Amino acid sequence: MKNSLTAFSFFALIFFFCVCLSVQAQDEYPVWPDKAPGVTEELPDMKNRSGHFSRVTTPTIRVFVPKEKTSDACVLLLPGGAYQVCGNDVDLARFFTDRGITAVLLKYRVPRPKGMPKHIPAFQDAQRAIRLTRSMAEKYGFDPERIGVMGGSAGGHLVTMCCTSSSLQSYEPIDEIDKLPTHVAFGIAKYPAYVLEDGRDRANDSKTKGNYAEMVDDFIFDSKTCPMCFVHGDADVYSPMGSVAIYHKLRTMNIPAELHIWAKAPHGFGKITDTNREQVGHWLNAAWEWMQVMKFN
Repeated sequence: MKNSLTAFSFFALIFFFCVCLSVQAQDEYPVWPDKAPGVTEELPDMKNRSGHFSRVTTPTIRVFVPKEKTSDACVLLLPGGAYQVCGNDVDLARFFTDRGITAVLLKYRVPRPKGMPKHIPAFQDAQRAIRLTRSMAEKYGFDPERIGVMGGSAGGHLVTMCCTSSSLQSYEPIDEIDKLPTHVAFGIAKYPAYVLEDGRDRANDSKTKGNYAEMVDDFIFDSKTCPMCFVHGDADVYSPMGSVAIYHKLRTMNIPAELHIWAKAPHGFGKITDTNREQVGHWLNAAWEWMQVMKFN
């Protein structure tokens, strides 16, 4: 019994040591030098049982630095959560650092605001995070013109906003960092939500399933719009026709794009290590292969 406890203690110590090493590879910064736009009172973060942030008034970014950097690209992760909660995509960050790419994880403001469109505070935080990340390019050794964004669901909508609408200034400039541009080099949108008019603020209409709906007017497609990759499920209540619509628009503009839609796959593919859902278990590898083809790896 004593030997078993000793062995358990030893492996627990090793596990704790490994966790500490991974934590040391993170640097956290506030997104705003003072209160975020429109915030009158900063409150402590709140988490739900799933570990997602259900209340954020003080946005931050966490920079994950690879032990062996093999790329001058950087991926800014924009979690999902219906703009009601903000996910905590640490596993995705580690996926990229394991491949030698710097990853930045944004914790943006939630829940949805009152009196304005659902995504405005998150978009403000995302645009500021892009500028802040760009300002750190020399410090962390990546190219400021090779910053991409990645996110799913509401995060996929936010990714599309960042990829298409850098000309839209969502807040008044406050310092030197706000003189930096907000365009990005590439985007990966995982089952983006709120893309079509019949699902502007919710799941798409259950009868038409987004098949005939127009794209929302949130996105401003222009000369700074970047290449994108989409992954979606055919059975998603946030219609895959949203991804199809954005892909079609990019194609008409001769902007390289890639689209993966899996049959019978619902919203939410599960954890990135989940291979029990057969083909969708490999969605992240598909996105990674696209990055390789586009030379963003």
